[in-house]
Amino acid sequence: MTQGTESETPAVAAAMWDTVTTEFAAVDMAMSKYRADSELTALNRLAGSGRIARVSWRLRVAVAAIHRAGRVTGGRFDASVLDVLERIGEHGASLQAEAGAASPGSPDPVRIAPLGEVRTSLIAVPALPIDLGGIGKGLALRWAAAAAAPLLPQGAGLLIEAGGDLVAAGRGPVEGWMIGIDDPIGATPGAGAVAVLALHAGAVATSSVGTRNWIAPDGQAVHHIVDPATREPARTGLIAVTVAAADPAWAEVWTKALFLAGAAGIGEEARSRGLAAWWLDAGGRLSMTPAARAVSPWVAEERVGQTALAS
Repeated sequence: MTQGTESETPAVAAAMWDTVTTEFAAVDMAMSKYRADSELTALNRLAGSGRIARVSWRLRVAVAAIHRAGRVTGGRFDASVLDVLERIGEHGASLQAEAGAASPGSPDPVRIAPLGEVRTSLIAVPALPIDLGGIGKGLALRWAAAAAAPLLPQGAGLLIEAGGDLVAAGRGPVEGWMIGIDDPIGATPGAGAVAVLALHAGAVATSSVGTRNWIAPDGQAVHHIVDPATREPARTGLIAVTVAAADPAWAEVWTKALFLAGAAGIGEEARSRGLAAWWLDAGGRLSMTPAARAVSPWVAEERVGQTALAS
């Protein structure tokens, strides 16, 4: 948090932190694929059943968001890849139905929302299990910032980070929040940056093969960015895409969609959509859109159009 008077800052910061952590805990309970007791796990256990489920407002918004993202990106954003991630070795909670669960053929809606949840909605159970992943993180940042912003003293600002994605609210530093874009091919993750962007408002998200990569059960090197067209880890000639946008969930959506556009298509699409986007290809070459260049006070110029990896 920036600014605010010396006497009020500790108490306000503590209240804001409590607000943020409370929101993240609620999102985790609604949308975590790793929790056996989350709403998402309960929903995924019913996948393909044709049922109707009563869910919390958070899960309803998340499911609506993935459907819209799929339409807007022409199917490149697709959350129904949980089975692929399981197959290649990224495991969540077991989806085996619990004893005593409602029969798939039952006509009555099954309640997934917690009993104390007041704001609930009915949704159709998806045909395939879904992984909310990055868009869930973006929604958590959106809601946490919205909940904490009213607590800000006049003239103050905040920056919230979650797993490398960020959102700003209020009035930050005059020069903007200085955000380094990490070099995923560096010897030590986080040790260097290829560019710095000045974030005055909105959000920044990154999709990179530099994190969440591992050796699959079949011995192949894999990562978490799945191409829905092949249902395999994406091989697009890119290793990282960063997008700055007004909303953290949509910044996350566009990092995935642009990553799947590939090295050949990302520039034209990002520019045509007016996105502030930075990307590194498989050779370590840095590229960016005019909108990104305009908010980058520093760029590793030697990386622009130059191969950073030995052939």
